[in-house]
Amino acid sequence: MILYIFMIFCYELLMKRKLPSLIALECFEAVMTHGHVTRAAETLNLTQSAVSRQIKSLETFVRQPLFARERKRLVPTEAAKQFAEQLTPLLTELEKETLRLITWSAYDRVLTLGLLPTFGSRWLIPRLSRFTGEHPEIQINIVTGLTHEDFVEAGTDVAVQYGNGNWPGFVTHKLVEETVVAAVAPTAVPGDHKPSVSDFDQLHMRTRPDAWRQWADATGTEISTMQAGTRFENFTMMIEATRAGLGAAILPEMYIRDDLESGQLVAPFSAPVKSPDAYHIVYAERHAGTEKIEVFKNWLISEAG
Repeated sequence: MILYIFMIFCYELLMKRKLPSLIALECFEAVMTHGHVTRAAETLNLTQSAVSRQIKSLETFVRQPLFARERKRLVPTEAAKQFAEQLTPLLTELEKETLRLITWSAYDRVLTLGLLPTFGSRWLIPRLSRFTGEHPEIQINIVTGLTHEDFVEAGTDVAVQYGNGNWPGFVTHKLVEETVVAAVAPTAVPGDHKPSVSDFDQLHMRTRPDAWRQWADATGTEISTMQAGTRFENFTMMIEATRAGLGAAILPEMYIRDDLESGQLVAPFSAPVKSPDAYHIVYAERHAGTEKIEVFKNWLISEAG
């Protein structure tokens, strides 16, 4: 029986953290800051006797005096000064993390989503009401960008990006593969002969400078000279420019399917070809497993499938 009690005592001694009470630490920090029990008590909204009791309790816990009593002032020992130097940042961090935890449920309802402008407006937005209907507890906050760096700087929880899927420090899941076509406005196509892309100014996307060369290689098309054409920041503007007859453009088929079916655009040069890259859903490795990201990721992958 005595052995059993001794084992329980040892277990509790080993498992219990060697920490004083939080109120004792707060009183100690306040006295160290103000150098006086009265001022510390006013700051903490406690009585002087309550602060004094907490200081004595802390001294008992650490088994040594922390202050020398000189008249009405408390002069800290060298050990107390070193302890305070380490304690203050720890209490500050504890307070910050506690406040974050208090507001966590509200924060966790907001998903900051980074989107390529045209992918967002033409592919995702028409589908997004299904997600908000299924998950009304998650609020979507949309920001737009063109590059990986744009989305990192915007502090997105998750983003849809175009590329090869290799972004160090980030988890990626392939979402949608892409096929492209060289398209023009039907009014720009001459009626007396088969058109050639060399007949048109070639419109360009800033983030895809090799699009025309890649398309020419994939289709076996000879482009005698690359015609200098207007450069655009996003596909939405380039599609409108193509409709207006400014030139020919390499455009993702999924963005202009309706235009091709309605005859607002035509693709007389070749069949669609597969792009070398794809659209991916991307989020930082440190956010992996976050519930709101998992919910959105799984929904988006099912939509793409």
